[in-house]
Amino acid sequence: MCARMVEYTILLEGLEVTIGLGIHDHERAAPQRVTVSVWLTCGYDAVPQDRIEAVVDYDYLREGIRALSEARHIELQETLCEEVAQLALAADPRVRTVKVRSMKLDVYPDARVGCEVVRSAGERE
Repeated sequence: MCARMVEYTILLEGLEVTIGLGIHDHERAAPQRVTVSVWLTCGYDAVPQDRIEAVVDYDYLREGIRALSEARHIELQETLCEEVAQLALAADPRVRTVKVRSMKLDVYPDARVGCEVVRSAGERE
């Protein structure tokens, strides 16, 4: 009888950061509000026991995104999403896929504008 892998999706949704992001002069002049959401598909050998060591701990992800938002100005949302995806994949080999979405909250009065990427463990840098 072969062992069956179990999957869980861990969500970090709507993390709001203030970040230097964008190519336009007004975006370079001051940081702006952006939300970042991340979905981690994690594979485990069995249903995890009820203790943090048994699962992927998402604290590293929140802290890493906050650090990234403070580190430097980023030109494109695509770059932001890519860097968050690589951070998510690098931290724990049980992360199989990651989806990252960023949304600029204040670009337009009637809409948010964003980017989304999906990366898999085979694409780890």
